[in-house]
Formats: sequence, structure tokens, C-alpha cells
Amino acid sequence: MTDAQENRRQVLYWRLLSRLFDHEEQSTLESASLAVLQDIGLPPALLDQQAGVDSIVQRHPELAAEFDGVMVPRSDEDRDRSAEVRRAALVSKVLLNVYGTGSGNVSAAQLARWQSDAGWLERALGCQPGQLRGGGRQASQTGTGVDSGTPDLSTLIPQIGPELGALEADLVKRMRLREVLADPALAAQLTPSMSLIEQLLRDKDNLSGVALANAKSLIRRFVDEVAEVLRTQVQKATAGALDRSVPPKRVFRNLDLDRTIWKNLTNWSPEEERLYVDRLYYRHTARKTTPQRLIAVVDQSGSMVDSMVNCTILASIFAGLPKVDVHLIAYDTRALDLTPWVADPFETLLRTKLGGGTDGTVAMALTQPKIAEPRNTVVVWISDFYESHCEQLYESMAAIHRSGAKFIPVGSVTSAGRGSVNPWFRERFKDLGTPVLSGHIRKLVHELKTFLTI
Repeated sequence: MTDAQENRRQVLYWRLLSRLFDHEEQSTLESASLAVLQDIGLPPALLDQQAGVDSIVQRHPELAAEFDGVMVPRSDEDRDRSAEVRRAALVSKVLLNVYGTGSGNVSAAQLARWQSDAGWLERALGCQPGQLRGGGRQASQTGTGVDSGTPDLSTLIPQIGPELGALEADLVKRMRLREVLADPALAAQLTPSMSLIEQLLRDKDNLSGVALANAKSLIRRFVDEVAEVLRTQVQKATAGALDRSVPPKRVFRNLDLDRTIWKNLTNWSPEEERLYVDRLYYRHTARKTTPQRLIAVVDQSGSMVDSMVNCTILASIFAGLPKVDVHLIAYDTRALDLTPWVADPFETLLRTKLGGGTDGTVAMALTQPKIAEPRNTVVVWISDFYESHCEQLYESMAAIHRSGAKFIPVGSVTSAGRGSVNPWFRERFKDLGTPVLSGHIRKLVHELKTFLTI
């Protein structure tokens, strides 16, 4: 029986490989796979590449729980040969729908279906939809590797994220985006994502009328989604110490009920079984704060698009906090001071010009005059640091660090934590004592909250 289950599993995976590398149907593998699904009680629609996972789950809702975490490794002790055959069928469906993107033009409906299927792949890996593709819907990973001969997801997931992003970017490029945006019905089928937002920002100057309005609507939806997640991360990050010199605000939400009862216990009346309260006690919520200046400098060249989007939104969130003076500078071969619009990331992004070369010295010329009180200033410089004037730019950055300002070089502020950094700069920042911060955007949030002590 074990051999029969193993043969079934191999049939399903051989079909998967044949369809990924050759889009022509292999009749023998197709008929054998259909027989396997009938034997194990799974719907034949799993073999139809035109059927999205959403549509299958709508017709067979019991499969939703099986798709969730289906690619998270199991231990050898938990192995069930018949269950492995079911997992092979579900895994094949998700992988084929996501990686078998074909060629030619792509419709808005096809892109929407692919995005949905990519979300199911992320769920199969133990993540939230959108997490690996660098969108706004992020959550912690639940998948961990175990000793079962299955690759460790902790090493695979950082590789899968960029691959999904590249696939989505290719689909967006193959779509006649301007025509789709000009049709409200088609535009309504689009789901905002980092790849789509990048194309919209690059093409916004060529859009007008209905197409431009639909593009702006998609950008705003994406900005709002990412802002909601980042705002939660900022709120959860380490806060400053309580300022007990400020009297607690006497509102109900600050009422310290336990302390109030304890302090008034002497007023308890045994005869009446009633506690008389002479005084209410409230919790301190004010934090010790010092006016701080945050200067965010972000490379808006073609390789840093997601960093530009995330940084713009993050800057707007910090700009809304008390006693934080936020400045935002974007650059490629020219620098643009976006500070007047920093509170509105949507308006800020509409003023960016993505792409072009990289010359950080033009951004440095705008940054240095803004450092009035170095001890109360943090400069966050986000770039891959592939610069045209390396020595000159590095010396200016080192001077900022020596002045007493906190200088944070950041190589990536993507949701998936990916990105390359010029090794020349990486080594010099390390020697300077300010190593490049890279990885998930949560690291940058933590660093800023620690310094700003909000």
C-alpha cells in the first residue's frame, strides 16, 4: 500500500514538472493524475490550470484548511503516505498556477487571479497573503524547517519573495496597463501591489482623465494598506520612559482601578457591604520626549522602488508623532526636498521620479544644512550605495557621524528583507561603527523608535 501511495505522489509531481517546463499537455500523465484524484476523492478541477484556487475553494470550502500550511515541512513521525498524496495534489495546483505564467498579453482578470493564487502559495508556506511579495499585508512566518528531508523554509522564504515579485512584475509589464486603467470595469479588477504601483508611478506622467484617476485610486489604496501595517509596528516598538512630572490625564481610559480600590480599602463598610471612594487614581501615560529631527534620505533610482514607497509612508507616520520634525529627501542624479508633503505619502509619491542613475552628493547638499542640532538629529540614508562619487559621499557621511548626529545607513526597507549593498560602502560603514542596517523594515522602525524615544 505504501508503494501505491508513493507511485501516486510521483505521478502528480511528474505532471507538475512536465507542465512547468512544457506547456503542452502530456496525455498519459494527465489521465494518470486524473485517476489519482478520483481515487483519493479530490476534485478534477485541481488539474485545470485555468481554474484559480479561489474558485476551487468556493466550490469545495473544506479544501481551504488543507491549502493552509500545506508546504510547511512535517516531521518523519507525522508522515502519512495517503496524506502526502493529497498534499502533492494541492501543492502541484498552487505551484503550477503561480509559476506557469505562460507568455503573451495578460488581462486584468488574469493578473487578479495570479495575485490571488500567489496569496494561496504564501498561505501554503505559512505566511499571510502579500507578505512575501513586499506588500502591506505582513505577518510573522509560521513555517519552520524540521529534519524530514524537506528544505528549511527559513532559508527558502527569503528566496521565494523576490521570485514572486519578479513574476508579478513580468505579468504587469505584459498587461496593456493604460488600456486597462482607461476602463473602470477592468481597473476595478486590479489589486494594488508593489509591482503594479511601480508601473503606475513610472507611467503616471503619460496618463490622463479616467486612466489617471484610476491609477491614483490604486496608489492610494496601496499606500493606506501599507500605512496601516507600519503604523501598528511603530506603535508596538519600544516607547520612551514615563514622564511622572506630568500629571496623569484624568480620563476614564487612564483610571487605575486596582490602585483606586487598594487605596480606598479603609473606607469599606461591612454593614452596607459598600466601598466609599474618596480619591480616584490614574495611570501616567505621558512619555519623556525631547524634540528630535529625523532626516530620511532615500535613493529613488530603479533598484530602490519598494524602499522609496515604504520609506515615504514610514516618514509620514513619524511626522504625525509629537515632537518629531521629519524631513524627506529623494534623489537619483538630482535631489528633491519632499518635506512640504511628508505628512501625505500619496502626494509625496506622486512627486517622485523613479529611475535614473545615482549621485548621493546632490542629496547630501540638501541634507547637511538641515542638521542644526546634531545630538538631536538622526539621518537615515536608504540606498544600495552603488554611487558615482563613492569617496566624496562617504567622507560627508562620516562627518555627519562624527558631529554627534546618529547616522543610520540602510540597505533595504522592503517587506521581504531583501536587497544588495555595495560591498565597498558596507565595509567602511562597519569600520566607522555604523553598520548597514538591512533586512525587514521592522528593524528600521525599532532603530528609529529607540533613538526618538517616543
